[in-house]
Amino acid sequence: MIATNYSEVRNSLKAYCDKATKDYETIIITRKNNENVVLMSEEVYNNLMENLYIMSNKDYYNELIRRKKEIEKGNYIEHDLIEVD
Repeated sequence: MIATNYSEVRNSLKAYCDKATKDYETIIITRKNNENVVLMSEEVYNNLMENLYIMSNKDYYNELIRRKKEIEKGNYIEHDLIEVD
């Protein structure tokens, strides 16, 4: 995580965007009156939103964990994919 001020980001926006997208870096942009903002890649943002959604539904999360444990134990059936024209 990088923290920098608004002026620095304004002067080097492309470099900070590259850090966010290529290095998966999260940039905290500090502003007056503690009105800070966060710059992150769309990929990181989408992953964060997906995780929040999964974690917000306790039943869905518990089922996901249960199935993960079953896979780790080898309790699954593997199928070949069917090609569709």
